[in-house]
Amino acid sequence: MKKCIAVILSLVAAASASAQTFPAKPLRWIVPYAAGGGSDFLARTVAQTLSTQVAQPVLVDNKPGGNTALAAAETARAPADGYTILSADNGTLVFNPALYKSLSYSPTKDLAPVTLMGKFPMILVVGANSGFASAKDFIAQARAKPGGINYASAGAGSPHHLAMELLKVEAKLFMVHVPYRGAAPALADVVGGQLPAMMVDLAAGSGFIKGGKVRALAVANPTRLPQLPDVPTFAELGYKNVEAAALVGVVVPSATPSEVVNTLNRQIVAAINEPSVRTRMVDFGVEPVGNTPAQYTELLKNETVRWHKLIRDLKITLD
Repeated sequence: MKKCIAVILSLVAAASASAQTFPAKPLRWIVPYAAGGGSDFLARTVAQTLSTQVAQPVLVDNKPGGNTALAAAETARAPADGYTILSADNGTLVFNPALYKSLSYSPTKDLAPVTLMGKFPMILVVGANSGFASAKDFIAQARAKPGGINYASAGAGSPHHLAMELLKVEAKLFMVHVPYRGAAPALADVVGGQLPAMMVDLAAGSGFIKGGKVRALAVANPTRLPQLPDVPTFAELGYKNVEAAALVGVVVPSATPSEVVNTLNRQIVAAINEPSVRTRMVDFGVEPVGNTPAQYTELLKNETVRWHKLIRDLKITLD
């Protein structure tokens, strides 16, 4: 018995020492999207400051494919030592298990939350020449012409798609979904008048909104966005349940020791809270967060309950 206790204590001491010296070599930060998008910007912005803080290189590795499943599966198989981390959004951790009958990874069994880095709130936008003057006008016209309005999205199963489906349910609308491969081509067709509307995050849509090419009608956020102070929330319009955002956080393989997870959390949150990083995030259209592993885990549980219900009720599948 004494020998067993000694072994356990030595393992605990080793884990504690490892956490105190972590990281002792370069970190690999996997991003499940191509370079240039919102998740890539967020990872590279935080990674640059994180690298300075921990005095180790942080290497961003873009691994797009499989609706983020390829990167998630690769992270799940990586050594559980904290040196491989993944930028994971709510597609990876919440939507995919409900959209696919089988996945190459399990968000709850294979991946451990570290922190939510930031939120990309969704915004209802219409083309400048669409004729819609306000969100109330848009909803009224869509309700009056069931099936008469098509809407674009960044892709089937994306936060942009599901945000509009949520609005459809809450406002009792029938509109036809036209998925694109990314927010940029979808926005281009809304600007060009091929489609009248879409939900878009501020990071992707800010330039189009500021340039007057699309009109922001309402934000799916609990409060108005500081970048769009004149645009009402859906709650102000009577649709309090229409809240949606792309939630981008950091996860690691599930067997990663809690001491290492907590050390990573402190380091990444410190990078997010660095004033220049926060400014860059806000300017890009991201709401900085930086919470604890427990808080992130609880958020993911709550998001899973509400979005899985919507996906089941609407029988949305990507298989």
